Amino acid sequence: MPVTGRILNMTTELYQKAEGDLLYTFFISPSDNMCFHGKCSYYCDTSHAICGHPDTLEGSFAAFLPPSKIAPTKAWRHPWRRSYHKRRKAQWETDPDYCQLVREIPPYDKGRRLLDIMDMSVFDFLTGNMDRHHYETFKLFGNNTFTLHLDQGRAFGKPFHDEFSILAPVLHCCLLRQSTLETLLKFHNGPVKLSEAMRRSMSVDPVNPILWEPHLVALDRRVEIILKAIRDCITKGENPAALDENTT
Repeated sequence: MPVTGRILNMTTELYQKAEGDLLYTFFISPSDNMCFHGKCSYYCDTSHAICGHPDTLEGSFAAFLPPSKIAPTKAWRHPWRRSYHKRRKAQWETDPDYCQLVREIPPYDKGRRLLDIMDMSVFDFLTGNMDRHHYETFKLFGNNTFTLHLDQGRAFGKPFHDEFSILAPVLHCCLLRQSTLETLLKFHNGPVKLSEAMRRSMSVDPVNPILWEPHLVALDRRVEIILKAIRDCITKGENPAALDENTT
């Protein structure tokens, strides 16, 4: 989603405008900072609160989506979701034929959805986001809708570590959109690398600088890793490795 950084006053812009369940989650910390933790099914408690300094908060703000009455959405469990269990692995971590199983299950058996999952995998690998458990779609467009990536809270955590398991959908299926491949090649070959494109984009953001320099270096390194994975797929001959976005 389109997003921008912003500095806000939690007292006047959040607390004084909050209603209902959200309002009751605001509190003053022992350090006299204004805090809130919101209302959700997990991790919404005082130990995971968002706090100001004392009530000034720097954050990222995404564009509003249409209200559900106008454009209802549907949440989907990501087929390569992690088990979130200390000892039990997800099926995709142990089954070498897992991609073929996914290909036989709607909505991944036809249309654009499986290709969207590949794009999501590339995006998450570039940003280091291991927490893609669900995604959403607009109900109105059925299986022709694009996917909505709404939760990037775990992105850009470890700039010196490349988590290959995030790339599992692409590695398992040897599948990628042609346009996505072309974009990756463009950033790999230049003249503008992905890191530089990000620097230029973030330079006009109200809270710039945003990313630590090693994160930008990691973007270029991860582009190379993805391209190598695609070359390996082509070498194995299991798949052309790149399909046009209109492929059904």
